[in-house]
Amino acid sequence: MSNDAQSTRNELTSARTGHVVSDKRDKTRTVEIQFLQKLPKYGKYVRQRSVFHVHDEQNASRIGDIVEIAPCRPLSKTKSWRLVRIVEEAPRETKAEAGAAAAAGGEG
Repeated sequence: MSNDAQSTRNELTSARTGHVVSDKRDKTRTVEIQFLQKLPKYGKYVRQRSVFHVHDEQNASRIGDIVEIAPCRPLSKTKSWRLVRIVEEAPRETKAEAGAAAAAGGEG
């Protein structure tokens, strides 16, 4: 098996899906993955989360998008994941809607 096939297999098996919680940095997104973990002693399921800093070369994703990420070589101290694809885009506000919401919020 060639190195390309092996690396593709590793990326696909360790790919994860989560949602974007921050897009404030250039080419970097913060992705949160939520999961349930069973406590061995009590058998209760506890909600847990993992947060990953992800490289997004085109700045394509926005807050609320559901994205697929895969591991890559370390790009910085905390960033060692890359964006594979946007699975589902979050609904976007148009400029007119945003202006109307700001005007309505300012009155009071």
